[in-house]
Amino acid sequence: MKKPKKVVLAYSGGLDTSIILKWLQTEYDCEVVTFTADLGQGEELEPARAKAVMLGIKEENIHILDLREEFVRDFVFPMFRANAQYEGLYLLGTSIARPLIAKYLADIARESGADAVAHGATGKGNDQVRFELGVAALEPNLQVIAPWREWDLTSRTRLLEFAEQNQIPVAKNKRGEAPFSVDANLLHTSSEGTVLEDPAVEAPDYVTQRVVPVEQAPDQPEFIEITFEKGDAVAINGEPMSPATILTRLNELGGKHGIGLLDFVENRFVGMKSRGVYETPGGDILLEAHRGIEQITLDSGAGHLKDSIMPRYAELIYNGFWFSPEREALQALIDKTQEHVSGTVKLKLYKGRARTVARWSAHSLYSEKHVTFEEDAGAYDQKDAAGFIRLNALRLRLIAARNARVADKG
Repeated sequence: MKKPKKVVLAYSGGLDTSIILKWLQTEYDCEVVTFTADLGQGEELEPARAKAVMLGIKEENIHILDLREEFVRDFVFPMFRANAQYEGLYLLGTSIARPLIAKYLADIARESGADAVAHGATGKGNDQVRFELGVAALEPNLQVIAPWREWDLTSRTRLLEFAEQNQIPVAKNKRGEAPFSVDANLLHTSSEGTVLEDPAVEAPDYVTQRVVPVEQAPDQPEFIEITFEKGDAVAINGEPMSPATILTRLNELGGKHGIGLLDFVENRFVGMKSRGVYETPGGDILLEAHRGIEQITLDSGAGHLKDSIMPRYAELIYNGFWFSPEREALQALIDKTQEHVSGTVKLKLYKGRARTVARWSAHSLYSEKHVTFEEDAGAYDQKDAAGFIRLNALRLRLIAARNARVADKG
């Protein structure tokens, strides 16, 4: 590998990326630029700046950016227009954050004149793929350094020894085996590892962080209304809000009512199965509401087509192909279907579930006079159904006749 002169590191300020920062300095004797993204993970990020300074990083080389609005507006909302769920269940909370981080790694590298970027993803996971595919799509000439695939610090003990040798502060709870690994942003919290690695053992209650146990959720339901414009949520209970504010509020509501907890064994892109506990309280509410408004505003042909491509679209995001031409082509199709997906959905939040109970829209395709069981004033002639059925039955009759003919000859 070519020795880099300047490296942009995706830096959280935690133990692993602090060790990586020092390792880059000692292994490559290069200048390091740190990038820390605020995606709504719910923790104070300024300590990351202090720690970077302590490790010798110049102030001008420390980038801490609030990306919450961009994250929800340009990544989460476009994904939710597709009702995307990986393997039918996972709302892609970690996956959808990675292309945004890759985008800023590439941007900061370009602006600072860096010739490489680095990340803290392990060689067993999906994130290494997502980061590196994103960087390759945006700045193909950048070198990517993945220390977990290079160094010999292959155990927690060796990491701690390296930290002590280089005066890197170690939180006391890091000296024992961490109970689980956590990734968080405005869309979700994911927990993986150690106490969760055996899928035959129920996850301990202390793993969850955003969603209360359904047994502890309020005994009274709560009703809310979400308003959409062209497939994106724009207001809660009639109050206009920004994308990040909407998701933050839905997280609070969903977490309180025990909504959005998923214990899931998924198929990683690298080939192995992985068990994780995901919390997406706001995401579950948003998905239910979006499907609710689509029910009355989206034509069946467009809706069924969109549903048929959703698994492929979700898989592209999961596997790190956000910036691929095929994802962009599917996005164009999805966005076209959302032109009239505007209106309001009323939901009931109760004991672990968000359920649509009403929906209305000026763009509605629902015609009460066509579906009523009462007098329809001639809106629909039921006799027309006979010819419709005969035509659709024709091929079935021909098949049946052929099968009978072949059976008689046999």
